[in-house]
Amino acid sequence: MRRSIRLLAALFLVSPLAVSQNLEVPAGSAERAAQAVPLPGSSMAAVEASLGAPTNRYGPVGDPPITRWDYPGLAVFFEYDKVLHSVVIQGGR
Repeated sequence: MRRSIRLLAALFLVSPLAVSQNLEVPAGSAERAAQAVPLPGSSMAAVEASLGAPTNRYGPVGDPPITRWDYPGLAVFFEYDKVLHSVVIQGGR
């Protein structure tokens, strides 16, 4: 019994050190990215209404057709006219 208690105590002392990690996010960047990223399934019209005209438009390419719109710090990928995925670009090109 004492051996089990010692083993558990050792695990509790070591485990926080083993899984501890620091993640540094510049102040405000996560909030800005979350506000600017269109949700999957949003229409092109809704994206343009909320973010304005994109700085660049690419596509459509392939089958199904994939279109890409670029905004400062953000790329939005559409399948047909619906958001498939949005990517926040570090450095905000």
